Amino acid sequence: MRESQFMVADTLSAAVHELCREHGVWKTAGALLLAAWRRRQEVNRISDLSNRLRRDVGFPELEDDRGNVRFILWDLRL
Repeated sequence: MRESQFMVADTLSAAVHELCREHGVWKTAGALLLAAWRRRQEVNRISDLSNRLRRDVGFPELEDDRGNVRFILWDLRL
């Protein structure tokens, strides 16, 4: 098992070395960051939406952990 893992790591490092030699370190690093950023953009998460947007799309609303208690600064009495 260990030998097969080393073979995979060696081929990966050889591929990265070949890319860096052919295109340069900065272009290779930039392409890697761009690919990671594009991959992140493809993932759509519903959990990040507010209840208002969830209602507009047709998803059920999330329950508020705090209940209906909201702290409003203007209600503060001195």
